[in-house]
Formats: sequence, C-alpha cells, structure tokens
Amino acid sequence: MADDNKRNGKFWALALDRAHLGLWDWNLSTGDCYYSPTWSKMLGYEEGELANTSDLWLKLTHPDDRQRAQESGDRHIVGLVESIETELRLRHKDGHWVWVLDRGGIVEWDADGKPFRLMGVQTDITRQKEAEAALEQVNIRFRLALAASGTGIWHHDIGTRKSYWDARSREIFGLVADNDEVSAELWHTYLHPDDKEATERAHEIAPGSNEVVASQYRIIRRDGQVRHLESLVRFVADVGSAGQVLGTVRDITEEKTRAEGLAFAARHDALTGLLNRSAFDRLLAENIALAERLPLGVFYVDLDYFKALNDYAGHAAGDLALKSVAAGILASLPASAHAARLGGDEFALMVPNCNDACAERLARAVLAAVRDADLGSAVSSRRLAASIGIAFVRDRNMSVADALACADDACYAAKAGGRDRFAVFSPESVAGSGGLNAARLAADLVDAMEDGRLKLYGQEIHKLGLPWKDSRHVEVLARLEGRNGKMIPPIDFVPVAERFGLAARLDRWIIHTAMLRHGEAMRAGAISLDFNLSAQTLSDPQLWSFVDEAIAESGAPPSAVGFEITETAAVTNFDAAEAFVRRARERHCRVSLDDFGAGMSSFEYLRRFPIDAIKIDGSFVEHIAYSRFDREIVSAITGIARSMGAAVVAEKIEEKNALEILMGMGVAYGQGYFLHRPEPLEAIVARAAISRERPHARLGAIK
Repeated sequence: MADDNKRNGKFWALALDRAHLGLWDWNLSTGDCYYSPTWSKMLGYEEGELANTSDLWLKLTHPDDRQRAQESGDRHIVGLVESIETELRLRHKDGHWVWVLDRGGIVEWDADGKPFRLMGVQTDITRQKEAEAALEQVNIRFRLALAASGTGIWHHDIGTRKSYWDARSREIFGLVADNDEVSAELWHTYLHPDDKEATERAHEIAPGSNEVVASQYRIIRRDGQVRHLESLVRFVADVGSAGQVLGTVRDITEEKTRAEGLAFAARHDALTGLLNRSAFDRLLAENIALAERLPLGVFYVDLDYFKALNDYAGHAAGDLALKSVAAGILASLPASAHAARLGGDEFALMVPNCNDACAERLARAVLAAVRDADLGSAVSSRRLAASIGIAFVRDRNMSVADALACADDACYAAKAGGRDRFAVFSPESVAGSGGLNAARLAADLVDAMEDGRLKLYGQEIHKLGLPWKDSRHVEVLARLEGRNGKMIPPIDFVPVAERFGLAARLDRWIIHTAMLRHGEAMRAGAISLDFNLSAQTLSDPQLWSFVDEAIAESGAPPSAVGFEITETAAVTNFDAAEAFVRRARERHCRVSLDDFGAGMSSFEYLRRFPIDAIKIDGSFVEHIAYSRFDREIVSAITGIARSMGAAVVAEKIEEKNALEILMGMGVAYGQGYFLHRPEPLEAIVARAAISRERPHARLGAIK
C-alpha cells in the first residue's frame, strides 16, 4: 500500500515534471481548484506562491482568450463535447504570455449524475505557436510572391488519380469552377495539338525522382484564345500513398509576344519592316552556301533624288516614301526572295534561282514601284527614281562582301548611265583607283584600322583674328594609307565605308583612338576635339554607351568633346539626330551642324536642334569675295544663327579676302587652308601642349 501511495504521489509528480505538464483539479461542488507545482513552475512561480482559487487560471488568461476557454469548459460540462480542448495564453510571472494547450474533462459525478470533479493538464506550446507564426509569415510571403508573379499551383494524386487546381490555375485556363478538384483528364483537353505530345511527355514524372522539369507549351482556352504557358513539375513523396505530381503554371503570352517583337526588331528595319543589314548579310551567306539554289541574284537599289525630296517636303514625306518603296519592292518579288534596307535610301534584294531574264523582269518591276511610290499630299510634281545594280553569284565560295560589292559597282554604273535604270555587273565595269573596287577598298579599310595604316589627322578651327591657341579646337580627320604607301583621300574611302556598313565602325575607331591617345591633353585643357558622325553612327542605339566608356577610359572631360553631324546624316534619321543632340547636351558635349546651308531643310534643323554651333558649307565661303549671292547667304545664316544663340564657323577659307569679309560679317570662327592645312593630330596636340599655360576660349561659350 505504501508503494502504491509512493507511486500515486512522488511518482506522478516526477512524471508531470519530466513531461512539462501542469495539472489542474477542479472540485465543482466546493469551487476549489488545485494546481500542480509543475503548473506554477510553467508560469515562473514557486510552489505555494499562487493561491489555488477556482478562478486563478481565468485571472491569468489573456483577455482575448477568456471567453473561448470558458466556452470550451461549459460545452463539455453540459455534454455538448466529450472533452475540454482549447489553446489559450497565460501570463508568466515576468509579464510575457505563455501559450498552453488545455485538455481535460469530467472524472467524477455525484449520486444524481451531475459533474462533480474535473481534471486536466496544460502543455506549454509557446515554441510551437511561434513556429506556426513564423511559418504563416513565410506562407504570406509565398502567397504574395505567387500573386505578384501570376503563378498558379496544382497537384495530381497518383494513387487516387485526382487533380486539384488552385484559383489562379483555373483563371489561367479560363475554367469556371467553385472548388479545386478537377477531372484528371481535363488538362489534356486544353493542350494545343502541335504541342500536345511533347507537353504530356514533359509532365510524365517518374515516382521517386527529385528532378524539376520545366516546359513551355500552348493551350487553347474554351473561348478560342491561344495562350503560352510555362510549367515547373516535380514528384513529391507522400507517406502511405503513391505520391503526388506537384506543379506550377504561369501565363507567359505577353512575354512571348514581347520576345518575338524584340527578335523581329533585331532583324528588321524599324521604318520599313524589311530585313536590316546584319540579318540580310547572314541570310545572303546562308543562300550562297546552298549550291543548288544558284545562280543567286543580288540587287543593290539606291534611290535617286531622295535628298531633294527631304529638302522640299521634309523628313515625314521621306519616311512615307521609304515605306511606300519598301512595300512596292516586296510586292514585286517572288516568295523565295528577300529584301533589306541597308540604311538611308539604299536597299538590297536577294533572289534565288535567278537568271538574266528573271533579273531584268524584277529590276523593271522595282523601278516602276519606285516611280509610283506614294510621296504624300505635300509632294505634287517631284517623283522618285532608282538606280539598280545586279550581280549573279554562281560560286558558293564567294563572300557576302564581294557579292554586294559587285552589285554596288553595277549600281554606280547605272547612276553614271543616267539613273532610273539598272545595270548588270561585269569585270569591265569595276571602277576605282588603280582597279581597286569598292569591296577591296572596304576590306582594306578594316585591315588598316588594325595594322596602323589608318592615320589620325586634324585641322585647326580658329577664332578669327586671334591665334589658334586662343581657341584650341581641332576637327579630327582620317587618312588611309594604301598598301603601296600612297595616301587614299577620305572622298574615296568614306563613301565606301558608308555603302558597306563600316561607317559606324570607322567613327568608333576614330573617336576611341583619338581620345585614348590624347585624353591627357584634353584633360589638361590643351586641346578640344571635334568628331564627324555618319548617318550609321547617328542611328546606333549603343552610341552613347560607347562614348561614355571612351570618356571614362581616357579621362577626357565631356566639355572637351564635340560632334559634327551633317544635314545628310540628319535627313537619314531625323528622330535619331534629335535624340543624339539631346543626349549630348545632357553630358555637356558640344554639337555642331556641319555643311549648313547646303540643303533646303537646314533652317528646320537649326530650329529643332539645340546645337552649339553651325558650320557654313564651304561652297558659300570659297568664292565669297567674288559672289554677292554667297555673301548674302552667309550674312543671313550668321544673323539667324547668332539670334538663336549658336556660334558660327565658316569652312573652306582659302584666301585673306574671304577671311576679312567673314570677320566683317561677325563670323566668329573659321577653318580652311588659309588658316591651317590638315596635319597629323599628334603634331597638333604636341604643339598645343607647349602653350597650354594660356587659357583658351570654348567654342560652345561663344553665343
């Protein structure tokens, strides 16, 4: 009996202590309630420190939990539930709250069958509740991430063959349903026929696999919409079952559309929709390599009188004409042919299996399409024409550059023959210095950038009436040294660079080389450099990234860097020119409008572009001493430019009389052989460095 008492006393007390359980014993008839020492200890109290009143637990219970705890006991006492089970918070001695799980029930009844005694235990579940709260925070973030990404969750129970889609999954598929469970075969009915087999195979996950399988596929919704989806799928083991296939689904239709649009834009000209130069070159190379598709007709189409159209009607009419010409060219070609806009007003065509008769027929159709191009209501009498050069590729070892060069040479023969016509390439038609055709000159130019034969020259820009050291501006020029040692002038190699898509590369080489070599002198204020930009460079979306890197690498201040854009370049891409000028101003680089006055739209550019200076075309300056008309033109340009805050530079000053006349008109700056003949840039910089101690005026500061 003593052993039983021992077991009933100390043994159970020890068991409660080891199990971290707090025992309570409530006598309903007397209202007394016993709390075990382990219960007090759980709340930070010593044995006997708390009075064992019936409402002690209620006083320590969190206000938000009291009603729920009382109702749990009341429902059990009246027989509505078999036991008491509830979670509540009790205040610890030091003031914090302890979460407990309260379980118990009636253990004795009186003679009338009424509840007489209740007993129960409370377990500290604070850590569990904290873990649940942390998990809920994770789940909240997870659900938020899913909502933000538009991702749906689904799973398929392999054993029961039941599938469950969450609300987002049902929304993606356009399924109207009130619950998650769907038929196992439903998903298959949405799959696009062309994707069905591969998609079903991708979703066949082997049990036990830890691999996550990603797939993209199309579905056809019940309303007929075709949507692109992306899924991630994996197997999840489940105790007591065959496991589940768990997956995500996300609608990527808009992403696909954007990607396809970017891919199209990367290969096509934005204005006309034709292939661009790089895409055409790749396609031409592929077709040349296919011997069975030879002979391959390559056409070079150059519009005649396009610049005049822009001069008289504006760039909007020019854009309309280019789009109309492109549409007419496409309508003239067979399905197997391809057309590209190489830049500006130049196009190229590629026609597989093309003989002489086919080429002549297509050339005449293209000429007619150009003549009939829509020029808009602003143009009444002027009409476009084209010169077309045709070359035949019969050798699959021929390079793309050579094929285009031959067609280009034939195009020049057509222009020389009177325009609005076509010519077929023949070796006799090859023009150029010493028999060097355009393709070889283009290739030689690329080599010269690497082997040191491309030379940097410069011509000083003077502040009229003062020594050059008071301005220290230089226009950077390039000279090409041929393999025979003779110098090839820019008038020969610059047009070739433009025709073969090398102009941007040439400009980049000049800018990078000059700034890298002379960045220190620019930083010291010894010299400022101006660079000419071609139409191809002006249209390059990566131009400013390149310039920013060159400035950072060389250490040259942006204020010592200037750019000259010609009216021809601006005509080719007016919007690009406008954007270029804006970004130059943001960086405090100077911008000059070159060859000003040569075109009828010059004043429109002056109005639209916030440039620092204009350079009057040399054709108005070289005979100014003898031509009243030229003097009037220069005087008018100078007055207008000065009124708009732009400095004026006169080009091609060849004699003293011209210099004096220009100074009398208030022209601030000048350039020409009378002031300085171009010389190696290195020599100019060395001379400037010697006298750099004197301050110099900035071109952009003369307004």
